[in-house]
Amino acid sequence: MVSRSVDIKPLAKSIARAKVSSVKSPSVKVASTIPQKISQSVDPLACAVQPETSKALRSRNSSKRALGSVELERFHRTIAAIAPSETLSTTTRAQFSYQPREAVFLIDPTNYGDRYFKDVNGNPAYRPPIVVLHETVGSAGGTLNLFRTRHPNDDDQASYHTLIQRDGTVLYLVPPDKRAFGAGDSIFIGIDGVAEAVKTHPKFPPSVNNFAYHVALESPPDGNTNAPTHSGYTIQQYQSLAWVVAKTGVPDTRITTHKAVDRSGQRMDPRNFSSSRFFQLMQTYPKTVEIPIGCTVPQSVSRLKQPIKQAKNVNRPPQQKRPI
Repeated sequence: MVSRSVDIKPLAKSIARAKVSSVKSPSVKVASTIPQKISQSVDPLACAVQPETSKALRSRNSSKRALGSVELERFHRTIAAIAPSETLSTTTRAQFSYQPREAVFLIDPTNYGDRYFKDVNGNPAYRPPIVVLHETVGSAGGTLNLFRTRHPNDDDQASYHTLIQRDGTVLYLVPPDKRAFGAGDSIFIGIDGVAEAVKTHPKFPPSVNNFAYHVALESPPDGNTNAPTHSGYTIQQYQSLAWVVAKTGVPDTRITTHKAVDRSGQRMDPRNFSSSRFFQLMQTYPKTVEIPIGCTVPQSVSRLKQPIKQAKNVNRPPQQKRPI
C-alpha cells in the first residue's frame, strides 16, 4: 500500500504477466475525438455474468470485444455531467484548472476482458474498487506495441487501463468498466486485514483485476532494466497521476502498488515512486466519480434487488504483509 510519508522501495522486476517490448516506435499521437473500436451490446457497461471455462468460448468473447466504437466519454465522464458548473464553488472550479492532454488508444481485445458479476465458481465477485499503480519498464511506444499485439495465448496477455507519458499525457487503453490484465497473481489486503481477490480464469490463480483500476507511469530512459532504481518520474506525471486517481473517487486507503499486491515477490513497480509527493498533489484535486470503476449488473440477473455481499474469503490464504 502506498504510504503518505514513506516512498515505495522496489524489490524485484517487470510488469504484470509480460515484459514490455523494447521495440522502438514513433511518438504516440492519437486524437481523443476519434472513436476507437470496442464491444457493443444492449448495455455496454454491463458485467459478464460468470467466466467461461472453455478456451474456445473465451476466445470468441475476446473477438466480440473488437466490435463497435467508443469515445473519450467512456473513459472519463465530463464534470458537467456530474456536477453542473453553476453548483461548483469558486475554489472547486479553480482546482479543475489543471488539464493534461488526453487520448484514447484502445488496445487489442485479447489483452483485456470483461469484469464479472460472479467468479469462476459462481460466487459473488463484487469488491470495492482499488487503484493499482505501475510503471512500464520501457517506453510508452514499446508498451503500446505490446498491448496492441494480438495474444491468443493467455500467458502472454497484459494491459493497464491508463498510461501516463513522460510529458503528462494521459492515454486511455481499457475502459474502466472492463478488466485490464495488470496483476496476474495478486491479492489486496486493506486496513481491515481482509484479503481480497477474485478467481476469473480456471487456469490462473485469483487476482485483483476484477475490481482494480490499473494506472502505469512511463519509465524514464534509464528504467528499461531490472535494476532496483532509476532516475524517477516527471512532475507532469505526478500531476496527471493525481488528477486521474482523484477522478476515480477511490479512498486513499485503497490506492496501492503492483509491488504491494503481487504474490510472486518479483514485482517492484513503480520504482523510485514518491508517495509523499503523490498524496500531496492528490489533496489539490477534489475527488469525483468522473472515472467510474466497475460494471453494471447484467440484465439477466438484474431482478436481484439485494446488494452483492463481499465474500469473506478468497481461494488462497494471504501471503502479503498488511499495508503501511
